[in-house]
Amino acid sequence: MNVNLTDHADSAYSLAEQRAAQYFVSLHMQFKEKTYVSTLTEDIQLWKKHHIHRRSWLSFFSRGKRKPDSQDYHKYIGWLNLSGKLDDYLDRSVSYLYMRDLGKALDSPDTQNRIKRMVADIRSQLIPDGSTMIREQSEFMSLAGVYRWAQKEGVETATIWVIDKLKNVSTHIPQEMNAEQAQRKLIKIIIGVILHVMEEMGESTPPLERSKKLSEAIRLGYSYGLTYPFIDDLLDSSVLTLQEKEQYSLMLRDAILTRSVPELGEWSGENMEFIRYVHSELSEAFEYIKSYQRPEMQNIFFEQSFVFFQSQELDRVKELSNAKYTNEELYIPIILKSSSSRLIVRSVISAPTDDGFDQRTFYYGLYNQLADDFADMFDDMKEGAVTPYTYFLKYRDQRSDLINPFELYWTVISHLIHSVYHSDAKTREVILDRAINGLKRCKERVGTEKYKEIMEIFASGQPEFNRLVQQMVLKADDVDFFDKLLRDQLLTNLKNNKQEKVDFHNTIQKVRGEINNQLPINKPVGTPAMKEMLIDAANYSLEGDGKRIRPILTWVMGVNEYGLNSAAIVPLLRSLEYMHTASLIFDDLPSQDNAPSRRGRSTLHEVYNSATAELTGLLLIQKSIEEQASLHTFDAKSVIALMQYSAQKAEDTCMGQAMDLNSKGKALTLEQLNMICFYKTGIAFEASLVMPAILAQVKETEIEALKKFAYHAGIAFQIKDDLLDLEGDLQLLGKPTGQDVENNNATFVSILGSEGARKEMWEHYCLAMEALKEIPRNINFLKHLLNYMVNRDRKWSVGIFASTFL
Repeated sequence: MNVNLTDHADSAYSLAEQRAAQYFVSLHMQFKEKTYVSTLTEDIQLWKKHHIHRRSWLSFFSRGKRKPDSQDYHKYIGWLNLSGKLDDYLDRSVSYLYMRDLGKALDSPDTQNRIKRMVADIRSQLIPDGSTMIREQSEFMSLAGVYRWAQKEGVETATIWVIDKLKNVSTHIPQEMNAEQAQRKLIKIIIGVILHVMEEMGESTPPLERSKKLSEAIRLGYSYGLTYPFIDDLLDSSVLTLQEKEQYSLMLRDAILTRSVPELGEWSGENMEFIRYVHSELSEAFEYIKSYQRPEMQNIFFEQSFVFFQSQELDRVKELSNAKYTNEELYIPIILKSSSSRLIVRSVISAPTDDGFDQRTFYYGLYNQLADDFADMFDDMKEGAVTPYTYFLKYRDQRSDLINPFELYWTVISHLIHSVYHSDAKTREVILDRAINGLKRCKERVGTEKYKEIMEIFASGQPEFNRLVQQMVLKADDVDFFDKLLRDQLLTNLKNNKQEKVDFHNTIQKVRGEINNQLPINKPVGTPAMKEMLIDAANYSLEGDGKRIRPILTWVMGVNEYGLNSAAIVPLLRSLEYMHTASLIFDDLPSQDNAPSRRGRSTLHEVYNSATAELTGLLLIQKSIEEQASLHTFDAKSVIALMQYSAQKAEDTCMGQAMDLNSKGKALTLEQLNMICFYKTGIAFEASLVMPAILAQVKETEIEALKKFAYHAGIAFQIKDDLLDLEGDLQLLGKPTGQDVENNNATFVSILGSEGARKEMWEHYCLAMEALKEIPRNINFLKHLLNYMVNRDRKWSVGIFASTFL
């Protein structure tokens, strides 16, 4: 190891530690003298004029205008807008982000103008121009919404890259870690880095340069953000053994000190594959950050990284059973880690040095850390983690010298308002808003009685001041923040998404099993030998490891959404799979695609011969018609309409295959390929949705929306097929890769290139998601199906649809 680099890192840590110690001495002096009490009492008296309002007796008759629960994102934003509070709500929220994440002073005219522009931009995202109605929440926080933003900014490639990366991370987070929190932190860091870069660019940056910088910000945000799930959270969790944690920490230290990621070396045990993945991702991230930075910024980056790492390590090895930690040992490391974590961001993006930013961020970090530790103290206590709050809870009766962290929290707030931000009124407003909001959220989370117990422990030293604070907690209004709403909503979405994926998977497994049991064609006694042979051939094709997407989709829509009897629609399920399998047999023939394998097995013409394969396909088509004709429990007119629709779509599918065969070796336009794709693939999805809708006699407008969804979903599916043919794996796909090139087929990849095809796939993904908004039903299954379609490059061939998306 380079001794000079080690000495340099130690020196940087020593200087940072001295600075933190001086800050702590200053705070300790203010804490002992209780100067914060009189100062903040006066501040709160001024502040409360804007937050405690006398209720008019007329308000008791205005039930419709009462404040809804903030857990209901859509209603809450709508209420803020209708009550005229939305602009102030967004203003304090954005102002807080400018202080916390961007290190800005709110008394700066330039900062004020930037805040106004961002507030207007967020407002326009939430509420369309000239409307009083809020946009659907899904538009603001969905993958489709993210991609639409990427298109607007010209960063589609980087966005697709990070979506794939986030999916990968989510599949690798061990069960012992909080997956939702880990993903939330990573997304938060990515957004934070993007905000930093946007702030550095300003309004005059040319579009191409802006797109380039935002693309880099996305990759940098992910690269830096990985440290939260795969360093902080991992080392805090029980995933690794003590020996593994020590080995992992030494490797991280070496990487920071030598500025080069060491080889993984020997690593045994059940975590080996996981650690290999983490090592690979962190190595790639480390090298990307280094390659992006200007040479003069690298020293700052590695100095701050070492300060953050070392302070985290000092904190992590503390044991709650040790009753002898000094106040300095408790607080100085968290001053260092809370400030350096944000100071690193500017060095990551190679932003110019800014003394004002550095100073504000250094002092601000402790405020944030104490607020977070207060919110997490009971979870930390269960895990035996040492924080100022857990330590005070355990030893307050034995150690009279211990600083009360809650009182120090208010000391920090007083110091920030008056010593760091020079008594700026807007800063006072925002910081006190945040402080009171934090206490309100705590009270709501733990309940009134538990909250009283907490306050008796931490706030009894200053009864008059506490009485004033609790009055604000009880009565003050307009102190909530948009980032907290988004945080809660994101966590809710992640948890719901996780459960929905489980439900999706379970539904697939259950229905697929039932369908597989219904598919084999019986051979009654006395069946002629030649017909037996054809039935055997048909059953061979049906027994392959098919995904059964079409009949599964029909079952879900028919039974779950339209309320059709599950036993009554079994003939329709068989019909769909018979027709689909017949089309695959024809597609695979030497005269057409000449495919040697299908569904993980040899194709039918390889096992028998082409003539038998052709006749088997015809047999399955006739069986499909027979099944449709046996839908006896449904309205006769509806069954006839279904059969007529089915025949038309079968004709269109034949035309699509003919178009595909005729296109071999020819250059196609994107429009022509879209048409072929729809007739070959999209129609099958459409039929799966429309046929149960016909039986349920739904409105024509809903059927049109289903067709629109199917059209775009089918194209997205086909583009993914083309990408997998180029990049996929035979074992995962169940069919050979490279067939399109070998057969000289025109594909989305050959027309658009790999990157262009990915963009086109995400465009159709967005259009399909947008079509779902026109369907007045619970369409979670269709959303997850669509996500499966564009994410099915990993382990899906054994009847398990991949659920590796965010």
